Amino acid sequence: MSLLQIEPTSWLFALSSLGPTVVLVLSALAVLAIDSLSPDARSNTRLAATAAAGTLIALGITVWYLLAGTGQPATGGAISLFSGAIVVDGMGLFFTAIFTSVAALVVVASYDYLEDDANPAAFYSLLLFATTAMSLMAVANSLATVFISLEMASLPSYALVAYLKTNRGSVEAGLKYFLIGAVSAAVFAFGISLVYAATGSLLLPDIATAIGDVTDLAGILGVGILMVAGGFLFKTASVPFHFWAPEAYEGAPAPVSAFLSSASKAAGFAVAFRVFAEAFMPALDVAVDWGLLFGILAVVTMVLGNFAAATQTNVKRMLAYSSIGHAGYALIGLAAVTAGAGANNATVMGAAMAHLLVYGFMNTGAFLFIAMIERWGVGRTFEDYAGIGRKAPMASMAMAVFMFSLAGLPLFGGFFSKYFLFLGAINAGFWWLAAVGAVTSALSLYYYSRVVKALWLEEPTGNLDALDSKPTGLYAAVIVAGVITVLLLPGFGPVIETAEAAAAAVFA
Repeated sequence: MSLLQIEPTSWLFALSSLGPTVVLVLSALAVLAIDSLSPDARSNTRLAATAAAGTLIALGITVWYLLAGTGQPATGGAISLFSGAIVVDGMGLFFTAIFTSVAALVVVASYDYLEDDANPAAFYSLLLFATTAMSLMAVANSLATVFISLEMASLPSYALVAYLKTNRGSVEAGLKYFLIGAVSAAVFAFGISLVYAATGSLLLPDIATAIGDVTDLAGILGVGILMVAGGFLFKTASVPFHFWAPEAYEGAPAPVSAFLSSASKAAGFAVAFRVFAEAFMPALDVAVDWGLLFGILAVVTMVLGNFAAATQTNVKRMLAYSSIGHAGYALIGLAAVTAGAGANNATVMGAAMAHLLVYGFMNTGAFLFIAMIERWGVGRTFEDYAGIGRKAPMASMAMAVFMFSLAGLPLFGGFFSKYFLFLGAINAGFWWLAAVGAVTSALSLYYYSRVVKALWLEEPTGNLDALDSKPTGLYAAVIVAGVITVLLLPGFGPVIETAEAAAAAVFA
């Protein structure tokens, strides 16, 4: 039975529409059930297989829905559930595909990372619950749903960052992340209350309609929008709410850093695109020019992230600052949608969505390579990576692909994603954003190439005998991420078309 053959008012229709989310939460509960029913028979293999199966099934359902046009105009438009609080459409499914892809890679890689862990069920369940919440963020159509799903994703993330309970760096990073997250959540909630006070609604379409009638409360609405923007900037690790990211990514287990810097960042942009494109677009002429705000923040985020990354000696911390720079690139898509209407908006926002998809694979793969290095105990600096390419050629080749793709060099998926993003910004009149993006991308080649140079051209500075052991899960995840990053170059056409079609439906 197809989705569209089920009665739209039935609970079965709601469950089938939210199929990926339902599968993810059931998988998380299954992991906990397996661990509870046999607490003395610890089985990392069984738990990892359950978690991996759940994420892959959710990914398969998401891709199936995308190919079938679920929630698209050709099949009847977006599917509204729970009095409009949730809407299933192409954009939500596109982002859910990013979350589940990253989660699947992280679960597979974590199999080796958790080999000696006493309670791997906690890790897998937290990861799955966070992914579940992110899938809800992607389809949230109410500020209340946005806030609840965002906090549902944040709480497991705090625990994951501090997962290494005997590691001072991990616990300290988790505490800092939690404290800053609590403050940002309070600011976000207060901003939502101000928007509600000015418009009388929490549903995004109703907010957009009510903004046109706002006169005396325009100042309150403007402050509310700025505070809501602050919540999104924290979630995406954008300036000026970026300072938690380097500490959290460096202290957290490397698979968690991969998950947060890729999936969590994409989740923040998923709700930001929907909230500002659907609800706050009329506020540009009434309350606050948030397009200019995001444009300025995009420039500062790109510049700060890339220049800070260029000064690092720790590879993991370099990637942390690099992820801040890439948040600036995605902010271009949010700023440029204010320049016009129709096709231009869909083009630039679709390009930003496609970039986040490519970024999900190349950035996740890079952090998982670092997880492999951590397992080998080689070291953390660029010098410690010297000569690894001779002992682990396949994984090092994949790392080279990630580095060059993150820099945006041709022959890799990151080239086309940045090209279409910058081109969309130019067509929307934001040529200065594209110019800053191109310059900072050129700068990023310096510090990304340092990793490749160390891996392949420099002589080893220490004993690399530990590299003789090949962690199966980590190796598989890194190689798969590398292959997909390469294949995304010739296969970028369907990706950008799907992203633009999903974005166009939002502006229809």
